[in-house]
Amino acid sequence: MADETSADINNPALQPNGEDTSPAIGLISQYVKDMSFENPSAPTVYQWQDAPQIDVQFNIAADNVGENLFEVSLKIDVTSKADQGTMFVIELKYAGLFGVRNVPDDQLQPFFLAEAPRILFPFARRVVADAVRDGGFAPLLLEPIDFHGLFMQQMQQVEAEQAGAAAPVGQA
Repeated sequence: MADETSADINNPALQPNGEDTSPAIGLISQYVKDMSFENPSAPTVYQWQDAPQIDVQFNIAADNVGENLFEVSLKIDVTSKADQGTMFVIELKYAGLFGVRNVPDDQLQPFFLAEAPRILFPFARRVVADAVRDGGFAPLLLEPIDFHGLFMQQMQQVEAEQAGAAAPVGQA
């Protein structure tokens, strides 16, 4: 019969000195890093009757900002136009500071490009809705985004491009 002490020594996550070596990622802080709201057609824009065309663009970036610290930023650009002109433009860079411990490098990219944006998005969505409302328009509620699905789609595209580059060209 094995005693509990030997079982703990065999567990790599539990070191004899009490150090926890299990992988962990935690959100330390989240914040608006940069934001701009433009209402170039005010005050006449409030008299326009046409339904606007809304263009929304997203970009995700992850930067190492210190030892075991990473900043993940979600950039959201929204442009609303009608036939008469631009109604509003909003640019938001919303970021989160994540602490990382004992996570293999191959696990970081999926977290930073899929999971971290999923965590940050609801808060960025609220900032956009409030800014648009404060600009005198109906709040813009961005649709939820499947960041994991987009990440998987991007990885498949990269793999397909790499496989295409490795394939022979022409006939021998």
